[in-house]
Amino acid sequence: MTDAASSRVTRLRPATESRTVRTRSTNDAARGRKHLTRDEVHRLIRAAKKGRQGQRDALMIRLAFEHGLRVSELVALKWQHLDLASGHTLTVQRAKGSLDGTHPLQGETVRALKRYQTATERRDGFVFVSERGAPVSIEGFRKMLARLSVRVLGVPWHPHALRHACGVHLINSGTDIRTVQQYLGHANIQNTVAYTALSGRPFERVRKPSSRRWHRP
Repeated sequence: MTDAASSRVTRLRPATESRTVRTRSTNDAARGRKHLTRDEVHRLIRAAKKGRQGQRDALMIRLAFEHGLRVSELVALKWQHLDLASGHTLTVQRAKGSLDGTHPLQGETVRALKRYQTATERRDGFVFVSERGAPVSIEGFRKMLARLSVRVLGVPWHPHALRHACGVHLINSGTDIRTVQQYLGHANIQNTVAYTALSGRPFERVRKPSSRRWHRP
């Protein structure tokens, strides 16, 4: 690279980073939170089914939410990680130093996986592939979810919001913090505790003042 070209790249880089920061800030402000709700996830799943790769895309969203998968963990899933015959389990191989685990699969998820397996005629290798048989990429899933969420929810969402949605849903459902930690594979429980702040459970016992005792200043 010439000195002139290097100088040009250096001048352009801060502007690119600035645009990225502004876009994320704008989206965060529009969403008002970092996690999807259970209802929003189900709306995305229903809408995804209508697309060209509807069966695959809907199943990817479902698994990411139900098992708190990072996008890198989702696209790396292989058929040997799934027991669809008797145990109905998913062996989760976590990334980023998190702890692996074995999760039970919900009945509807097992049926959806079996339908997808029959349609693709695949029994080994990567679970989620393109029409050409190549594994779905991280960027490919990100773009699909962003387009879908804009159409369905009005703002783009990042795949990690599905993992956050899983954590918040488990806390809201009354699952104890240690179980949530193990389920999400958190090595540090402080990462799990953060979900209690995103949920409404810490304030469930806070009551509004009675109308008879509420006086205007």
